[in-house]
Amino acid sequence: MRGGRLGQRRWSVPLVLAVSGLLVLSGCADFEDEASGERWSAAPELSPERGPQPQLPEAQTPDVPSAPQQQPTKVPPPEGCKDFDQAVIATCLDTVSAVTPLPGGGQVISALAGERRSGRVMLVDSNGTEERFAKLDVAATGDGGLTSLALSPTYAEDRLVYAYVTTPEDNRVVRFARGQKPKPVLTGIPKGPNGNAGALLATVDGSLLVATGNAGDAGKAGRPGTLSGKVLRIDPSGEPAADNPTNGSPVLASGLTVPGGLCQTPDGSRTWVTDRGADKDALFAVPDGADSDGVAELGSPAWTWPDKPGVTGCADWTDSVAVATSRGENVQNLPLTQDGSVGGEPQVTMDGDNGPSYGRLGSLSQVSENVSVAGTVNKDGGKPGSSDDRVVLIVRQPSGGSGRD
Repeated sequence: MRGGRLGQRRWSVPLVLAVSGLLVLSGCADFEDEASGERWSAAPELSPERGPQPQLPEAQTPDVPSAPQQQPTKVPPPEGCKDFDQAVIATCLDTVSAVTPLPGGGQVISALAGERRSGRVMLVDSNGTEERFAKLDVAATGDGGLTSLALSPTYAEDRLVYAYVTTPEDNRVVRFARGQKPKPVLTGIPKGPNGNAGALLATVDGSLLVATGNAGDAGKAGRPGTLSGKVLRIDPSGEPAADNPTNGSPVLASGLTVPGGLCQTPDGSRTWVTDRGADKDALFAVPDGADSDGVAELGSPAWTWPDKPGVTGCADWTDSVAVATSRGENVQNLPLTQDGSVGGEPQVTMDGDNGPSYGRLGSLSQVSENVSVAGTVNKDGGKPGSSDDRVVLIVRQPSGGSGRD
């Protein structure tokens, strides 16, 4: 195994370039508060024939290898916070390490974007909206801070949002609604000089998955008595899920170093977690339960990257799984076989040669069948442009991107 906006411009999904052909992605708290009654515009139901990819190459018909490709229009560089790339929906933010799309109706794609170092959560959308949604108190030392966001499994009713944050005392999961103070949901996740980043995923079955770092101690990942280096499964109130491997324990599986993201198929049949290990980055399939000996381990990775591109968020497109990278400044697309295993070398996109490059991608979350939303972290060790950091819409790119080790 080997390893935006343009001033106050307005645009809707049907007005951008169409895509055709085979596409491959370029503690607990009580809940006595009433959640906000805000209504949000929803992400549209996009199809491969309609999607916001104004700067991506024209899709090539898969069974006609010699079909000519249309050259993408060159986009002018940003001017201050004004970005001429229509895929960019928010600009001049700081280290967007967490994104989650918002549901609803209509043709406007809305998302929440979290800044790792400031703890600020912004409401952004493809109409150019940039509004502060919440401000969380975080301790952004090392790789900690605000590192993940997820909507409540029952967001349509309660309007609650979950966040993975680092505090002066620990790493924890909190929940909040717009205009309300955050409440702790799961506390006491060990904190260290590094290994504090975590990831969240609201699953199809109504539970919340929590991927935790090892707090700088590699030995903690295998210790059953600590929450470090684990994939946890809890209910929305923070209690262990009823069908976890060990009754009364939130631990679903162990073996993580610094998780980058969690993702799942729409039907919940397959779940992935990315991890930045000491000697390589990896993608793991998250097990449904314990092994025959009663031990829940992530086991062998589905894919590894010895060059450590800094894997972050991911999206499962049924026939492939896309993994965003920070140091690699691209998206790695792994083809999947019918049984859900990785079937070949990753296809590299969003690197400037195969789709536009937005630099370091610190987060990625799936919006619909063919669209995801990503946040950049170029202000954290990259080469930021005048409009960084940004929130970007990414559409699955045509097949034919380069395969790299």
